[in-house]
Amino acid sequence: MITESKKRDVALIVDDSPETLRLLTDALDGAGMTVMVALDGAAAMRIVDQITPDIVLLDAVMPGLDGFETCRRLKRDAGLDHVPIIFMTGLAETEHIVRGLEAGGVDYVTKPIAVEEMLARIRVHLANARLTQSARAALDVSGRYLLAVNAEGKIMWATPQAQKLLSDALSSGSEDDVVLPDPVPLWLDQARKGKAGSKATIMTALPGNDQLRLQFMGRLGTNEFLLRLAKDSGTETPAEFSSELGLTTREGEVLSWLAKGKTNRDIAQILGLSPRTIDKHLEQIYSKLGVENRTAAAAIAVNAKHRKS
Repeated sequence: MITESKKRDVALIVDDSPETLRLLTDALDGAGMTVMVALDGAAAMRIVDQITPDIVLLDAVMPGLDGFETCRRLKRDAGLDHVPIIFMTGLAETEHIVRGLEAGGVDYVTKPIAVEEMLARIRVHLANARLTQSARAALDVSGRYLLAVNAEGKIMWATPQAQKLLSDALSSGSEDDVVLPDPVPLWLDQARKGKAGSKATIMTALPGNDQLRLQFMGRLGTNEFLLRLAKDSGTETPAEFSSELGLTTREGEVLSWLAKGKTNRDIAQILGLSPRTIDKHLEQIYSKLGVENRTAAAAIAVNAKHRKS
């Protein structure tokens, strides 16, 4: 059975069968979960507008909005992209199983429902979802704002802060998949085919918001690519500036922004690094420049810049 925790997990059951609803409601309630019920896809959409479930048990075949389309619509909501959806149906043919997984489901069980098996599957998927969310949140805390897209630029998932930056920068109808605008797909095609021979190829500005940039990090799967999102520095520190002061390129970037009056947290967000990493860079900068504080380091940077101009 599912172990009780301080927070009761919320399950949404979407099914037009009273027998299935009664069976699963009793089982999940007995396992310490809070249960919500919807008789069709439209009702499920109304419920998730008010509360986000931890898991969804979804009948594939329902009148009106069927389970497959309901799943697709649920997954279009960025707030639900991490919520596992388990399909329930009497359709056991491979084509239906594939259709459910392609719609965004994580599992597929056939009716009649074996309660103990269903509870075991729920336990596994809840644990996996928590691990995924914790990992993405940890990436945010470390200053790594990441997202995954397919070859067409459709966003598959994003860490919480990356999602916030994107939602502020992009506008998309609630019924549409969120796709990064042109020319991002073309840039992505060049980067994923190994044409990243220059920084301009592996990094690009987000169209419509030149304060944000995307960096190609690599391939995650057959049609899933990892990108990093960061505030654009606007101007780059010349390599000569860094070498003149005996700094690495990254240290030169940090010093350049310090000289512009940016805080450590500002610099971290601009460069897509963690504040702790910025602190370590500054320690190295102070040591190499022979100074003890940011004011003295900034003064050296300003003088070096004036000599170049």
